[in-house]
Amino acid sequence: MNAPVLWENLTHAEIGPALRAAGQAAMWPFGATEQHGPHLGTGVDTWIARAVCEEVSARTRVPVLPALPVGCSMGHSAKWPGTLSVTPATLIAFVTETGGWLHASGVRRLFLVNAHVTNHAPLRCALENLRHTFSGLSVALINTAEITPDVREEFFADADDWHANAAETSLVLHLRPEGAREELLASSDDPDRTRGLQFAHPVNRTSTNGVTGCPSRADADAGRRLFARMVCGLEARILAGIAEHPPLT
Repeated sequence: MNAPVLWENLTHAEIGPALRAAGQAAMWPFGATEQHGPHLGTGVDTWIARAVCEEVSARTRVPVLPALPVGCSMGHSAKWPGTLSVTPATLIAFVTETGGWLHASGVRRLFLVNAHVTNHAPLRCALENLRHTFSGLSVALINTAEITPDVREEFFADADDWHANAAETSLVLHLRPEGAREELLASSDDPDRTRGLQFAHPVNRTSTNGVTGCPSRADADAGRRLFARMVCGLEARILAGIAEHPPLT
């Protein structure tokens, strides 16, 4: 297996050829640094986003930008230590401004690969800004938990408002076992209390320990299988995007 093409490892003379070899495409992983219950480290979302992008890069040769490790995590509150966050406006501005530099470097197909649920809305706003400002830049927003229908089904299997649940815990056990506390899995389950609610309440008002779902059901082998499906799904979407052109010119 080839090594991934990491933007940070390329010289300025190598960026252009790397992009041309990949259809002018680049992947940008988005994660978060936030509490993930008593059993997982705060870097879960960033680990997942980076890992899936790097594996797909090794297969497709599409360059991977440095993962953004702090996102919009305000909904987790400050009840549990460890969460870092920016406002939606800050994330929108950062991605919009950085996207202009990516366009100047030759990126024409930009895939925002997001592993943190509440990054989605700010990233969608940044997408609107970028496609309006740069008519030759195509931007796709892909949430890792919904890459394919079967991946989505597994993430949502134990909770609609899932967090640090069986799927995420299984992925960590596979990708980064040192980021999990296996002795706490059995005692970390917390039910989804959001069904039927009209408002989007912060996590400190819906969960007793920062978890929503059943990490007790997690295991490394399930994480391995889930990760493989995520990689295959993202690879297919990246290749389809590289071949895509607007329906009308």
